[in-house]
Amino acid sequence: MAQQVRGVIARAKGEPVRIETITVPDPGPGEAVVKVQACGVCHTDLHYREGGINDDFPFLLGHEAAGVVESVGEGVTEVAPGDFVILNWRAVCGQCRACLRGRPQYCFDTHNAKQRMTLADGTELSPALGIGAFAEKTLVAAGQCTKVDPEASPAAAGLLGCGVMAGIGAAINTGNVGRGDSVAVIGCGGVGNAAVVGARLAGAATIIAVDIDDKKLQTAKGLGATHTVNSRATDPVEAVRELTGGNGADVVIEAVGRPETYEQAFYARDLAGTVVLVGVPTPEMRIELPLLDVFGRGGALKSSWYGDCLPSRDFPMLIDLYRQGRLDLDAFVTETIALEDVEKAFERMHHGDVLRSVVMF
Repeated sequence: MAQQVRGVIARAKGEPVRIETITVPDPGPGEAVVKVQACGVCHTDLHYREGGINDDFPFLLGHEAAGVVESVGEGVTEVAPGDFVILNWRAVCGQCRACLRGRPQYCFDTHNAKQRMTLADGTELSPALGIGAFAEKTLVAAGQCTKVDPEASPAAAGLLGCGVMAGIGAAINTGNVGRGDSVAVIGCGGVGNAAVVGARLAGAATIIAVDIDDKKLQTAKGLGATHTVNSRATDPVEAVRELTGGNGADVVIEAVGRPETYEQAFYARDLAGTVVLVGVPTPEMRIELPLLDVFGRGGALKSSWYGDCLPSRDFPMLIDLYRQGRLDLDAFVTETIALEDVEKAFERMHHGDVLRSVVMF
C-alpha cells in the first residue's frame, strides 16, 4: 500500500525549498523502499534547486543517504528488508558496453526506480540523482542500495553516497595515487578534503591543500594534509612547485570546478603528472590552454565522476576502514539538523561554514 511521508521539495528555480507530503508507492519489480535515517546536504542539491542540473521541477531533493530497507519488489535479491544500506546513484546495469568490458564503474545505463513518487495531488516528482532522500522514506532501484555494516553511524555512512566518495575516489580510483606520491588538492570543501583523506589512505608522502579560506586549510591539515597554501595570498602554482622540489605534484586534484583553478592544477603538476577534475563546472564555463603545453607536458587530464567508484566494492571497504578507526568519516559531519533546516543549511554552505550538514530522521 502506498505511503505518505514528508519530503523536501524544490518547486521552481531559486525558490526556497518547502516540506510537503509525498506519496511513496509500493516497490515494483527491481525496486526497494528505504526508511531514511540520515541524509547529507550536498552542493548538488543546491544545484538542483537553482536549476543548474535541469528544469524537471518539482524536485524531491536529497541523495547522500543511509537507511534501512523496508520492503522490496519482485525479483530483488541484492538486499532484503532490515538491511542497513547506503544509497548510491550508480546502480550498474551489467549489460552496457562499459559493464561488458569489465568496467562497471563507468556504467553508461545506470538504474533508477521505474515508478515515480508524487505530491499529494498526483504531480510526479523528479528525485535528485534518482534518489530523493530528504524524505522519511524513498523509492529507489534495488541496485541503488549497497549493504554495509549496520554498526556504522548513519550520519557518517551516508556521506559515502556522494561527496566523500567523490573525493576519496578522485584520489584513489581516478588519480591512482600511489605510495610516496606528491598530491595537491585545490579546493578544500567536503569533496576536496575527502580527496586529502584519499591521498593519505593511498600512502602519498606529500599532500598539499590549497584554498582561500584558512579555516578550511586547518581542517585539511587535521585530515592529513602535510602542507597548506592560501592561494589568496600566494601563487598556488609556484607554492606547489616549491614544495615538490621545483617539479610540481604527481597528482593534482581540482575540487572547485572553475577555469582559473583548473589552469592552476594543469601547471602545478609535474611533467607526465595527472590532473583530476572532480569539481563540477557550470555549462557556460570554458577553458583555453596552449595545445603545445597539453602535448609537451604529457601525462593525463582526467575527469572523476562519483570518484569512479563501484559502490558494491568501495562502500563496504570504506565502512570497514571507518569501523577500524582508519577513516574518520565522523570528521565530515559538522552538524546534524532536522528536515525543516535544509534551507538554512544551504545558506551555511554558501558561507563555507560546514563540511556537511546532515539531516537526521
